[in-house]
Amino acid sequence: MIAVRGCGVVSLTICVVALIGLGCGHPADSSGAVPEVSLPAPATVGKMSVEEALAKRRSVRRFAAKDLTIEQIGQLAWAAQGITEPSRGLRTAPSAGATYPLELYLVKADGVFHYLPRGHKVEQQSSQDRRADLADAAHGQGSVKGAPVSFVFAAVYERTRARYGDRAERYVHMEVGHAAENIHLQAVALGLASVPVGAFDDEAVAKVLSLPADQAPLYIIPVGYPSG
Repeated sequence: MIAVRGCGVVSLTICVVALIGLGCGHPADSSGAVPEVSLPAPATVGKMSVEEALAKRRSVRRFAAKDLTIEQIGQLAWAAQGITEPSRGLRTAPSAGATYPLELYLVKADGVFHYLPRGHKVEQQSSQDRRADLADAAHGQGSVKGAPVSFVFAAVYERTRARYGDRAERYVHMEVGHAAENIHLQAVALGLASVPVGAFDDEAVAKVLSLPADQAPLYIIPVGYPSG
């Protein structure tokens, strides 16, 4: 069973659709609370080795019109930023001084979602399909518009800058590379495909996602089933 805050308890069958609409239909209830969905527990043993995933990984820009399941989405989010050592809050991707400056967003047909590593859940930021808007912000790249989900990394540089000063920008950019590669390899292991996207208008992406002023978008990764 998966609990949806503000929506009671729903079955996994309903929640496969619920991540598309979070079982609610609005980004916030009358009290202003943001709906949240707990994702299925991630798998830590898979059917494909790291070596095979490395050999098979290719950038794919055309995706089939097929949605991802909540298990696939949860696994990809966990691969990017999931907590692997709860006692210390350590994650799947290394971070300078464990400052964890990255924030992960999912852009789907049924809205924009923010991944919360602690608790392995997502919160809905918008119930609108912003994929076309995100594609426009990425200079019209079709992969962003056509993918069933795009993962977007943003960074709060100050989290790392407070400890490392001028070296922070370098460390943050190293970290987003670590986390992004986790998504690319996890996608292959799930029978999916992805493509790295770095060409976009920062301000336009921030507007599409309604990012807080201290968050800067860094990386877009469209993910889906390869077309054909």
